[in-house]
Amino acid sequence: MEQKKDVLRPKLWKTIKGYDGKQFAKDVVAGIIVAIIALPLSIALALASGVGPEQGIYTAIIAGFLISFFGGSRVQIAGPTAAFATIVAGVVAKQGMEGLVLATLLAGIFLIIMGVLRLGSLIRFIPYTITTGFTAGIAITILVGQLKDFFGVAYQNGESPVETVEKVEALISNFGTFNWQALLVGAVCLLVQIVWPYINKLIPGSLIAVFVGIAMVTGLGMQVNTIGDLYTISNALPQFVLPDISFTMVKNVLPDAFTIAILAAIESLLSCVVADSIIHSRHNSNMELVAQGIGNIGSALFGGIPATGAIARTAANIKNGGRTPVAGMVHAIVLVLVLVVLMPYAALIPMPTIAAILFMVAYNMSGWRTVVHVIKTSPKSDIAVMVVTFLLTVIFDLVVAIEFGMILACILFMKRMSDVTNVESWKYIENGMEDSDAIDLKVVPENTLVYEISGPLFFGAADKLLSIELSKKTNCLILRMRSVSAIDATAVNSIEKLIAECKQKGITIILSHVNEQPESVLKKSGIYDIVTKNNICPNIDAALERAAELVEK
Repeated sequence: MEQKKDVLRPKLWKTIKGYDGKQFAKDVVAGIIVAIIALPLSIALALASGVGPEQGIYTAIIAGFLISFFGGSRVQIAGPTAAFATIVAGVVAKQGMEGLVLATLLAGIFLIIMGVLRLGSLIRFIPYTITTGFTAGIAITILVGQLKDFFGVAYQNGESPVETVEKVEALISNFGTFNWQALLVGAVCLLVQIVWPYINKLIPGSLIAVFVGIAMVTGLGMQVNTIGDLYTISNALPQFVLPDISFTMVKNVLPDAFTIAILAAIESLLSCVVADSIIHSRHNSNMELVAQGIGNIGSALFGGIPATGAIARTAANIKNGGRTPVAGMVHAIVLVLVLVVLMPYAALIPMPTIAAILFMVAYNMSGWRTVVHVIKTSPKSDIAVMVVTFLLTVIFDLVVAIEFGMILACILFMKRMSDVTNVESWKYIENGMEDSDAIDLKVVPENTLVYEISGPLFFGAADKLLSIELSKKTNCLILRMRSVSAIDATAVNSIEKLIAECKQKGITIILSHVNEQPESVLKKSGIYDIVTKNNICPNIDAALERAAELVEK
């Protein structure tokens, strides 16, 4: 849903009018709670993305503040999300941090351009089956990527697989290094997250799991890798860094940048729609895209990773009383304090605990109930699009999945449109003809054929015009186009061929009830001039009268 007046104006400007201390108190409480939720998630998602833990916090701070400040939603909370983890990990592995920074910058620019060009509403043209498929696929890739740390497996000879299939192969070949203590820590932390919501819904289970994991490893002296064993922890504030930009690097990261931009747009606008349904508000999709672009550029320049609207954190914000962008800004400020004061203690968090947190993230984002519903209720073609997108996301990557998913969806759409487009001759009964919309039979002049065209005439169905059978006795051909909503260049070409054939055989073409879009196209192509004004009739009765005049001559 969008505002009636699509002005690029941040929601903060509107909500700040009449803002009072009571709402400020609610926003502050909501911001603090969301920051507590975001803390372990930001660290876990940064590690899953192949970057340092503090970079997840940087992203939540910079992007979270900017997107709330400039955003088109009252309650959107932004930061690192699971959807980007595999993309970011792939970019870092192939292009390094410089490549990731540049890809994120370009994605931010793309998002701003999309918002300025008012393309927010176009996101709805991405089929539901594709978003369902790649979301479930991302969930699987996240889960597979965390199996190593959950089981405490150690890769040999410096193995560092990037693709999901490679990770499975490496896990199997090195499973002999399995660490039962790591599995125990991971299993307990996973159980804590499952059980804790039944005990207390205010404090996130992921945070409790962090405390439990630290207590198990440090208190019991368990031999389990922690974040501090694998990463250097920094509590320094984000520093401005301008990347080196070259044509070659831009060329290399452009596909990833485009994918990040599209995914950020989809995720953020879906989050806005969910939020709107809860608070009965309306977001400005184009302003939200601009804000997402600004947030991602800011994140990239200050050491962060790609960010977008986070549905779970946004819902938590609403649930705890947040109703203005101030809550999102408070969440970012609280994380600054956490970064400076508590970040060194993140070194104590066990890696199996991080894996357990990401297992829950993967489960929550998988949407398996939605997948089952689609399989039970949708046409086979839609199920095929979803399954193909899912498999390509898991086996290859999101870029390939979206590309092939969209191509397959478009092909299937064109097939459906082609199937509903018909060019049928009227059935003649003695001296009359049947007409589905008429009570009485219509009288058709001698040696006149009437063909009813139904559905859009486009390149997938235009050849049906050439199936019209013309006899030597035919003097007039009436094309009844009342059910033709649109035509394209291929259809125009087919009509031109039909006109040429009719001219060669001395047959006059009459067009009946041409709708607005086809009329515009036919005028531009010159077909109206060829057919002549007298042979273009507003309805079938006028067309039959015109045919009778021509037959009498």
